[in-house]
Amino acid sequence: MKSILCEKLNIQFPLFAFSHCRNVVTEVSKAGGFGVLGAVGHTPESLKIELDWIEANIDGKPYGIDLLIPSKMDHKGKNDMTTEDLIRLVPPEHIAYINGLLESHDIDTADLWSGEYGVDYTHNMREAGASDLLNIALEYPIKLFVNALGVPPQSVIDRCRKNNIAVGALTGAREHAVKHAEAGVDILIVSGTEAGGHCGEISTLVVVPDVIEAVKSYKDIHVLAAGGIATGRQMAACMAMGAAGAWCGSVWLTTAEAETTPTVKQKMLEAGPRNTVRSKSRTGKPTRQLQSAWTDAWQANEAPDPLPMPLQGILSRPPMDKIDRLAASGHEGAAALATYYVGQAVGLMNQEKSTRSVVYEFMEDFAESVDRLANTLD
Repeated sequence: MKSILCEKLNIQFPLFAFSHCRNVVTEVSKAGGFGVLGAVGHTPESLKIELDWIEANIDGKPYGIDLLIPSKMDHKGKNDMTTEDLIRLVPPEHIAYINGLLESHDIDTADLWSGEYGVDYTHNMREAGASDLLNIALEYPIKLFVNALGVPPQSVIDRCRKNNIAVGALTGAREHAVKHAEAGVDILIVSGTEAGGHCGEISTLVVVPDVIEAVKSYKDIHVLAAGGIATGRQMAACMAMGAAGAWCGSVWLTTAEAETTPTVKQKMLEAGPRNTVRSKSRTGKPTRQLQSAWTDAWQANEAPDPLPMPLQGILSRPPMDKIDRLAASGHEGAAALATYYVGQAVGLMNQEKSTRSVVYEFMEDFAESVDRLANTLD
């Protein structure tokens, strides 16, 4: 495809794939798109292992990394506190509620808070921790850095500029997009409420043209549409609105290469677009995820209010880790609780496919849609 963004990143097709799975990242890039590795859950050591593997398997194709550095935590002083300090701030009633929820599904909670379950990556959501990961990433020929929550720190932008790396940021509203533009980002990933993971309240069909209009005076900014996109025809529709391409995360979760657990993958394949909920139960900020007994419990009248970020994440990671492990072994109660971040496009994901076949179907569907529209002008 001929476009400024494709030429800038040396790609054939402006389909950007966010994934925590290195296999998905490499397969998308080798198929002509652009893979982006979600790296916030890594240590510097594990990130190096992942990037070594990607370099050995991506055939020289371009790729990027995504981190999650909030502009601020929700409570004053949280940015300067250690993880141990933060754990002490988790109210006992919240721990008791989770214990009761898991026990009601026949899950033993005696070892739940022992440290065996749940990797804590709160440090990586601060500038210092993100800088440690970026130090590793800069040893590799990455072409894009994306911050998934908030304006990228100026120090990060400066380091990327110095290394000729494009900077991207996710946004779900006009006012936030303008802040990103003022900070000097190159790519805005404009995400509608249909998206999986952290998301806003405005639909993709509305927020994408709204942001494009808001940042039109800023030169050299490319807008990617995100949220609910799982087909090439949807991508074509977003590009008809002025987007330079599409950013997709959910559609890769049911691919053969995905990191998704078998239990959750099967639930996704059987789900419809109404089977997702927007909930604060995982991170303390609204995230769209697959509806399950876990999300239902946090919407119940007797449920405590979710804690602000990062406390809710610290609280939820151990139980979710144990739930996933038990669900993988066939535990029925854990399977009922199991959930994962996924968007409303899950209703279009009803068959496991290879990552490459998904990319090629996007390309074919996109071309057919463009031709169909072009023919209406004759």
